[in-house]
Amino acid sequence: MTDSKNSASGGGLSGLLSLASSIKAEKAKETFSGGTPGTFAEKDLITPRDAVDPAYLDFRRHPLLENILAARSFATACGIRVPYFQEMGITDGDRVIIGDREYINYSSYNYLGLNRHPLISRNVYEAAKLYGSSVGASRVVAGERTFHRDLEKKLAALYDAPDALAFVSGHATNVSVISTLFGKGDLILYDALSHNSIIEGVKLSGAQYFPYAHNSMTALRQLLDKNRSRYKRTLIVTEGLFSMDGDIADLPELIRIKKHYGCFLMIDEAHSLGVLGKCGRGLYEYWECDPADTDIWMGTLSKTLAGCGGYIAARQDITDILRCYAPGFVYSVGLSPVVAAAVMTALDLMTAEPERVARVQHNSACFLELLKSAGINTGHALGYAVIPVITRSSRIAALMSEDLFKEGVSVHPIIHPAVPDQEARLRFFITADHTDADLERTAEFLKRLCRKYRLIPD
Repeated sequence: MTDSKNSASGGGLSGLLSLASSIKAEKAKETFSGGTPGTFAEKDLITPRDAVDPAYLDFRRHPLLENILAARSFATACGIRVPYFQEMGITDGDRVIIGDREYINYSSYNYLGLNRHPLISRNVYEAAKLYGSSVGASRVVAGERTFHRDLEKKLAALYDAPDALAFVSGHATNVSVISTLFGKGDLILYDALSHNSIIEGVKLSGAQYFPYAHNSMTALRQLLDKNRSRYKRTLIVTEGLFSMDGDIADLPELIRIKKHYGCFLMIDEAHSLGVLGKCGRGLYEYWECDPADTDIWMGTLSKTLAGCGGYIAARQDITDILRCYAPGFVYSVGLSPVVAAAVMTALDLMTAEPERVARVQHNSACFLELLKSAGINTGHALGYAVIPVITRSSRIAALMSEDLFKEGVSVHPIIHPAVPDQEARLRFFITADHTDADLERTAEFLKRLCRKYRLIPD
């Protein structure tokens, strides 16, 4: 049976049905207007302005703007600067210039320190000279270039996958892939702490969906026992290394579950690539699993790979569907030459210099141990690049961020409504370029501040 969402519009039976629907709709408009064909009575179609609540005519009264203004008022009341959208100067991952001062930077996921690497910069320059800065069209129309397939072959090779597909946006990758491959009559189960891009894709798909308790394979099995037989395709989707908490999905058990229940498995490797595994190949290398047992590998080009965009590595049938139907690919310009050059070079450097992977793992483990030994709450973190400091108060998280900023440390608070207030935190991204001195100094500041705000005893 052919799914309606994947039928080619305008061709065959679907095209005739579409045309019939259009004619029927036009006739209904004519009848409604009471006029001659092609004319409409404006008084019947447009609601008089004075009948509309004034709140719906002014974006200054939009509830989302009210949230923004409330956050600014909160910052003013606390006597702190708003830490978001702050203009920054040159950054090398572990350092950033803000104003005229240098800060230790924990707000960048340049995990292997490859951004601004001389070889990447040189190859980006050469790509711009040869191809310009843009391919100027979607790949479907006229934007396909040799370097797109060269990049995708390298990405596929990371997972020993038959094919890969590169998107211009990491967020749009998850949204487009999930909502294209799954729809009405299908079931999607996702980890409750999954990234917004996963959740948005799930919602847009039209499939039935349920979150399962974070990293609970028991909860996942219970949902499948109750629901699997009622649906056609079923997708299990989760992050590999969780971007807010720094813990890791149980891939061996997920594979066992997906095989037992007849599901597809999708792993978001945005923060895993370059961080997990001896060579930085991500979750499957960390767990020593066969990458072919996972149906869809997703990742981003903006973290370890020093570019911008996202990718999928999968079987050819999956990438064929996405290449022709995923909105974030079909209706977007092709990946730029300079980004492709940066990412391919970063992939080569990651492979050639595994010591970078070892360094980010060493730094992360050391920083986590420094905090845990002081009694600081680091939540679920396992010591891989992402390490939160749980404050259990948005106000305290904001104040601690401000205090650290005064000491020359840049780290951003994650506060309500991004997380529940009791889960508010500072989130530290650890890179290969941070030094032992950076980590020790920051840990000392944190111990002092945690005592100040009574998060740990004196």
